[in-house]
Amino acid sequence: MWTACLPWAPAALFLLADVIISEDSTPEAALHPQIINFNFEVVQVTWNASKYPGTNLTFLYKLSSDETSSQCSNYILQQSHTAGCFLEAKKDEILCFSIRSGIHLLLTKCQWISAYLKPSSPKDLNFQWHQEAITVTCSDLPYKRLLYEIQYKSMFDTEWQSKEGETCNITTDGLDAEKCYFFRARVKTMESSYGPDTYPSDWSEVTHQQRGQLRDSCQEKKLFPKFILISGTVALLTVFLLLLSLWKVWRVKKLLMPTVPDPKFTFPGLFESHQGNFQEWIKDTQNVAHVNKLEAAEQECIPEDALVVHLVKNEAETPIVTTSPLCPQTEEEEASGDPSQLPFRPMHGGEMVSLGGFTFVMSDNSYITL
Repeated sequence: MWTACLPWAPAALFLLADVIISEDSTPEAALHPQIINFNFEVVQVTWNASKYPGTNLTFLYKLSSDETSSQCSNYILQQSHTAGCFLEAKKDEILCFSIRSGIHLLLTKCQWISAYLKPSSPKDLNFQWHQEAITVTCSDLPYKRLLYEIQYKSMFDTEWQSKEGETCNITTDGLDAEKCYFFRARVKTMESSYGPDTYPSDWSEVTHQQRGQLRDSCQEKKLFPKFILISGTVALLTVFLLLLSLWKVWRVKKLLMPTVPDPKFTFPGLFESHQGNFQEWIKDTQNVAHVNKLEAAEQECIPEDALVVHLVKNEAETPIVTTSPLCPQTEEEEASGDPSQLPFRPMHGGEMVSLGGFTFVMSDNSYITL
């Protein structure tokens, strides 16, 4: 029997694929209508207008309380073409609508609007602290089978903590009143009563609570006036003391270990010309500093101050004057009768003393004055 069914298998697969393609190509799949019931006040119906570019589709609807169908009076436009409709709904009713392109019917659908309910956000949240617990209350919505969700976290938490209740009267335990907490709330529908296509409400405005009081935010106050000023002053003093200690250390080091002078400036040419050889440098320096005797003899003879030798004894009170060997006495000076210009005669019986190129005879009771 299995082999007899094999010829029919390709045909079955072909029919199944044809059904899937036909379902995907239906007008409802192409338009992909979306319905949102905003708190039983306004119903929004939108469709995919890109499937019919440049075409204004017509939306006709009828609620179970209406006698006749009506055309949408408040279209949603997208690129100047109809893409949805807003209509009023005061209670849970059956909505039947159709979408047409001219005279061609594209889609017809009927659905309870409660299946697409989106409740409104909780308002007027109240907070009551009880030591380490807080109770959050708000006004309940006029319809039942709802879940009220409260979320909270502190500044030290990375994720929200949630707690739910069927009424907007929820108590949360294990809180620290000294910490600042963020609170927010929303409303959800019970899937068992409304189905899986409903939408949760938007979150309420975030409220900040600390020590049982309402705060504008949980951001810590800036500590600029004191903390930053004190920190900056301490940092500047630290840097100043560090620089001062370094300067003191440098002074002490300079005092204990003075800087060795560079011989380059004291002995010019020692390292530049002689590579530090002091003997060669001193020879070269003596040769440069040596004065030629012939050149010195040609220079004008300048009389030198007389070298006076005073004797202690009375008989040697007359000073002895000598002249420099570079400036010999002239004939005129020799002919003059000035005793101060007479040549020095060595004395006998004394000790010979040489000083500045001159030789003197000294006795035990004499001294020399230069």
